[in-house]
Amino acid sequence: MMKKFAAVAVAFLVSGVLWSARAWDYDAHRTINLLALSSLPTNFPAFATAPEARERIGFLAGEPDRWRNSPDLALKHCNGPDHYIDAEELATHGMDILKLPVFRYDFVANLALWRAAHPAADGAGMAAKNEDHTRELVGLLPWSLTEQYGRAKSGFSYLKEYETAGSPAEIANARANIIYVMGVMGHMAGDSSQPLHTTIHHHGWVGANPGGYSTNGRVHSWIDGGFFAKVGGVDVAKLQKGMRPARLVMLGDRPAKPAEVFQVVTAFIAEQNKLVESLYILDKEGKLSGNGSVGLEGKAFMEQQLMKGAQLLGDLWFSAWEQATEDSFLKGQLAKRKGAQADK
Repeated sequence: MMKKFAAVAVAFLVSGVLWSARAWDYDAHRTINLLALSSLPTNFPAFATAPEARERIGFLAGEPDRWRNSPDLALKHCNGPDHYIDAEELATHGMDILKLPVFRYDFVANLALWRAAHPAADGAGMAAKNEDHTRELVGLLPWSLTEQYGRAKSGFSYLKEYETAGSPAEIANARANIIYVMGVMGHMAGDSSQPLHTTIHHHGWVGANPGGYSTNGRVHSWIDGGFFAKVGGVDVAKLQKGMRPARLVMLGDRPAKPAEVFQVVTAFIAEQNKLVESLYILDKEGKLSGNGSVGLEGKAFMEQQLMKGAQLLGDLWFSAWEQATEDSFLKGQLAKRKGAQADK
């Protein structure tokens, strides 16, 4: 269903709706991060899998949602859209999720141009309840996750230089930075695996509804955490047994090049978007109610989504480490410092 637009939004990003739901609750996001850690090979840097690091990475799974609790409008504006993308809206703007530009601001510019060329798409009312200027947004989740991968790769690059010629304090700080990025990055991978964060139907079915699916906005919070809370939570140990070892992210049947990771992410999100109706069918049939044996039949679907997010996350972490390039600038600076110290 096409949404109404406000002319003022041309200066911002893209169309969408105002919504503030979380994708998965804290326990589920933490589970995804811990499952991803369990997939890492034994030769992955040990500092990132040590018990204290595991706890930190698990805690940071909830960090981007904690940012959303802040009343700061600038933070809401930059953080909120990073949690979702309403994939169906892309077609409205003549875009294909599998052919999106790699750079978020190219995407922003393309959408602004489309809307400037289609003024009839704009309408009144968009300014209501839109203090943070996010009501216009279709979401920026694929860019958010890919950019976090880039930060992790950068962290591993400069860590290698500090481990070669840095001080113990510099090495410790570089490792702490990587742990932070890994934890926050996990939240976005988790959001990508929650089908309701890929669709306009995030708070109940909107528009034509021949399937008679729920239009209750509470369906989102039930999928995020209500269901798992009712059925006793997630059995992390059981799910760990189903995780394969992390590997380089794949594009088709070959490892993706670093520049192709965005394509991998958008393809993953597109696949989760295909499951939106399946999720609503499970809900309609009472298989996600948690009541009786029928009410548990949707549990496998839900667990599979957690594992998908964790598997993608583990692969992205592994790829960031494996594909980290030489930080030539830092290497040169450290060499100069060493030379200056020798002169003294």
